[in-house]
Amino acid sequence: MAGFIRGEGVELVKARTVDLMVPAQAEIVLEGYVLTDEQRMEGPFGDHTGYYSMPEEYPVFHVTTITHRRSPIYPATVVGRPPMEDYWMGKVTERIFLPIIKMIMPEIVDMNMPAEGIFHNLVLVSIKKEYPGQARKVMYGLWGLGLMNLTKTIIVVDDFVEVQNPSEVAWRVCNNINPSQDIVVVEGPLDDLEVGSPTPKFGGKVGIDATRKGPLEGYTRGWPPDIEMSTEIRELVDRKWADYGFQ
Repeated sequence: MAGFIRGEGVELVKARTVDLMVPAQAEIVLEGYVLTDEQRMEGPFGDHTGYYSMPEEYPVFHVTTITHRRSPIYPATVVGRPPMEDYWMGKVTERIFLPIIKMIMPEIVDMNMPAEGIFHNLVLVSIKKEYPGQARKVMYGLWGLGLMNLTKTIIVVDDFVEVQNPSEVAWRVCNNINPSQDIVVVEGPLDDLEVGSPTPKFGGKVGIDATRKGPLEGYTRGWPPDIEMSTEIRELVDRKWADYGFQ
């Protein structure tokens, strides 16, 4: 990832106590090992969810050596109720991975992981819909992609909906969905810090199909058009602003 962002490879050197290569220009390198059968309690920590993550057992990292540059810089971010510093790192990740996701699912136009969703709890996706059930295909496809499998809520809208505008998405969702047909509830992996599930690391997810529906999806009525002012009316009003007393 670092090489992708930089546009060139990252220079590596051999670590001193473990059989790994590490970035040669790293500020600080912690070397060590983890035993798969050893855990200890840690926490509570203030976390990116906006809640304190409560004490829980986690693997132990045994440090064998620490190397660093002269006068090293210790990189850190402030986390807490979003949006905080780490949110913008998440937004960069969203933009970087979007072209890769579109290569796998070319019907995707754009996606937005708003701050309120703390990276993974809410993903808004617009698609160029061409066949019945395509929104569900996209939901399941995203849940099957790497760490996207941790996503708790996926909302799919049509390509002309601006997913970077959550207000517009909310308007489309509230108008377009038939709750008895357009909401998909499944179970699967969840983030370690998920607080809504009664069981850790596993629980329910929801997908919402807010796209326009057709006859093959059980919608036999005509889908209503948006209220939009025609170009002719817009131009007419613009020409008359001065007559209305506005400059």
